[in-house]
Amino acid sequence: MIRSPGQSFRASPRRCLLRCLCTRFPPLPSPEDFPKWAFEPKPYFRFDILHQSKKSLARVGQITTPHGVIDTPGFVAVGTNAALKAIDFPSANNAGQQLIFSNTYHLMLHPGTDTIKEAGGIHKFTGRLNHPFITDSGGFQVFSLAYGSVQESLESGGELKRSKPRGNKRHWRSDVTGQNAVTVTEDHVIFKSYRDGSKVLLTPESSIQAQKAIGADIIIPLDELPPHHIDRDMLAKSLERSHRWEVRSLREHLKDSQTRQQAIFCVVHGGTDVQLRTKSLDYLTSLPWDGYAIGGSLGNGREELKTLLNWMMPLFNTEERKGKCRHLLGIADVQSVQNAVRMGVDTMDSAYPTKLARHGTLMTQAGLIRIKRGQHAKSYGIKIDDSCDCSTCIHYDRAYMCHLFKVSSSISRKAMKRICFIGTLIL
Repeated sequence: MIRSPGQSFRASPRRCLLRCLCTRFPPLPSPEDFPKWAFEPKPYFRFDILHQSKKSLARVGQITTPHGVIDTPGFVAVGTNAALKAIDFPSANNAGQQLIFSNTYHLMLHPGTDTIKEAGGIHKFTGRLNHPFITDSGGFQVFSLAYGSVQESLESGGELKRSKPRGNKRHWRSDVTGQNAVTVTEDHVIFKSYRDGSKVLLTPESSIQAQKAIGADIIIPLDELPPHHIDRDMLAKSLERSHRWEVRSLREHLKDSQTRQQAIFCVVHGGTDVQLRTKSLDYLTSLPWDGYAIGGSLGNGREELKTLLNWMMPLFNTEERKGKCRHLLGIADVQSVQNAVRMGVDTMDSAYPTKLARHGTLMTQAGLIRIKRGQHAKSYGIKIDDSCDCSTCIHYDRAYMCHLFKVSSSISRKAMKRICFIGTLIL
């Protein structure tokens, strides 16, 4: 982590995008500019397609990593600080959770990537030795400080907003958010730590170095996350910068990729613009990535996301692309999961299921249950979900779960139920 106390925070990300509209940059490297060995299969990371649906693009597969396998399609729970809220890793493992998503931004700020490296990497640090991790670049959190989180509001349909407590219970500093709190240049991003207000510099190279210190099985390059509502010219320039940053990230990764057993996924951008999204997909899939992630702005609602996936996912199904796994970043509501699987998405991550549950709304096959409502206080013997046989549904009825939420119990079964539900839904 590089701190730069002398930098200015006056230029907003939007102004920086406008400033680069007239800036000329050298052409992006072609596949021929990368070593041939980078395109060869990795002995420590493999994706096998076990079954392809004849009715849709859905497929069943298995990702092999140094710390275990990942059955696909699969849901990836988000453990922001290398920990799941309201549920420990052994319980999550027993619930069938194989891959965990952790956030580089938060881990850089605490406990620090050097600490995790000294502990032997994230697997030894957490005691989760035989299950894989994936980390992001930190870019999503940094740009969310400026623009706010888009996916959370799209997924929840107002559920999180409705149940959000008043006041700033996160105890974040008031000066770390907003467009003036983040500076974006061609070389780097500067932001403020939410813990102590110190300024932090993040580059494509330092993001990769941080993720290598953390030691996740799958890592993500630094990219730029523009807001959904920007105009096309700014979106195009943001896309080009993301490509340049991702190439820098890839080159940094390849410096020692033959000695470190880590895979790296690109992030396809372009918003909902067909031409830009296709351009991003065509270019990035020509380079030596180990898998493909789908990120950036994914639309203003579930229907736009569905439309996006319906025309884009068939582009991944060409002979040279279909052999690599596809990850959908930050989406896991019921409708989107079902459509994503039908369209050939292999894995998807989101904090939405567990976050929703912590606020008192449970996901079931019959729909959402707002368990804190008084109507459930005397629902003795009534299962949370009649079609579910997870340990929570077997051992606890709605009346007791209503009680647990009313007294703010941190019992892990609340979060486990949501992980079980999403996992069962995908299967």
